[in-house]
Amino acid sequence: MVDRLANSEANSKRINLVEGCFGTAGQPLAIPGRVLIGEGVLTKLCRKKPKARQFFLFNDILVYGNIVIQKKKYNKQHIIPLENVTIDTIEDEGELRNGWLIKTPTKSFAVYAATATEKSEWMNHINKCVGDLISKSGKTPNSEHAAVWIPDSEASICMRCNKVKFTPVNRRHHCRKCGYVICGPCSEKRYLLPSQSSKPVRVCDLCYDLLSNGDFSSCLPSRSDSFSHPSKFKNNLSDDDDDEDSSD
Repeated sequence: MVDRLANSEANSKRINLVEGCFGTAGQPLAIPGRVLIGEGVLTKLCRKKPKARQFFLFNDILVYGNIVIQKKKYNKQHIIPLENVTIDTIEDEGELRNGWLIKTPTKSFAVYAATATEKSEWMNHINKCVGDLISKSGKTPNSEHAAVWIPDSEASICMRCNKVKFTPVNRRHHCRKCGYVICGPCSEKRYLLPSQSSKPVRVCDLCYDLLSNGDFSSCLPSRSDSFSHPSKFKNNLSDDDDDEDSSD
């Protein structure tokens, strides 16, 4: 089906419409062989709170952006190559349901669909596209993923020293290796994580020591650690931008 649609006029029109919705600030999306598989609104778990985002699934990339005017205008376009993606379901708990993780070497995050059926369709289509890409390229599926950032609302005190309370003065930061919410004194060190940045990035003291000793896996939190209390997220009413727009 994808091959049949690749060069069809209908597919070209759909992709052009998506490009138009992002305007001149978005990157061009029409290339030979690219097919728009589906689209829809998903709730993305951002650093401050869950937010609705428009997602577009193509046969080789996943695109999402902020909704300015539904079906007419989007901004802050993000493009994720599917060959670097793996997904993992999140068990329902609290008010956020029908979720899964989208994991890549540079960024990982959770999204939630409106229904279980919608979740199943998204996950099936993503897995099918990733599988087809890996099969065609002959590459080994990616095994390295950036940590999912634990939302600010999960931590009232530093998750490493368990002493410093967060206030407007004592700000929250995130370790780029484990995703924990940490205080300034516990995250003064930087370490080069090439998959995430060309410059050394903020890491907590524990991850710095582990990485410096060549242990690249011990400081990654489990999925259950990151999503143990989703019902708390509704209490954070901040209107700040996504975590990708934050340097902390």
